[in-house]
Amino acid sequence: MGDFKLREPLEELAAQCSLPAALEAIGERWAFLILRAAFNGLHHFEEFQSTLGIARNILANRLGRLVEHGIMVRAPLPDDRRKIEYRLTEKGEALLPTMIALRQWGEVWETGTPSTPVLVDARDGVPVREVHVLSHDGRELGWHDMRWATAEDLARGTVCGGEDPAFRELAAE
Repeated sequence: MGDFKLREPLEELAAQCSLPAALEAIGERWAFLILRAAFNGLHHFEEFQSTLGIARNILANRLGRLVEHGIMVRAPLPDDRRKIEYRLTEKGEALLPTMIALRQWGEVWETGTPSTPVLVDARDGVPVREVHVLSHDGRELGWHDMRWATAEDLARGTVCGGEDPAFRELAAE
């Protein structure tokens, strides 16, 4: 992205960048498929297991990891406390744009065909738009429209090459 390259050693980068932490929490295919199933309304171990065809030990491990990371919550059912359900937390629900973006990417670059069923707006039945990176003012940004900036540059308001009080105000939000 642009001209600024991060050159820290990998360990320092992993400590400062949230991507390694995110991948540690969910960066494995079964976890993504479990999340997809949860977004599609599945809540019970047996539902996940029969729908995904995943081995019970792997499913138990992945569900445990998603619970451990606060992405899902494990709770007994109120009417039968012997039965357990798994539900997305707010943190888990926040993964929806990521899941949709990955699905859309796969449709274009891996399968070459739209997924079925099609994801539509519940209000009007129109398919959802492609997920994009947006600027602070709503413009769609491509790879060459972005660059890395340090927190110090943001605080000084010098990312665009000069003192910009409006930019400093945006960076503080």
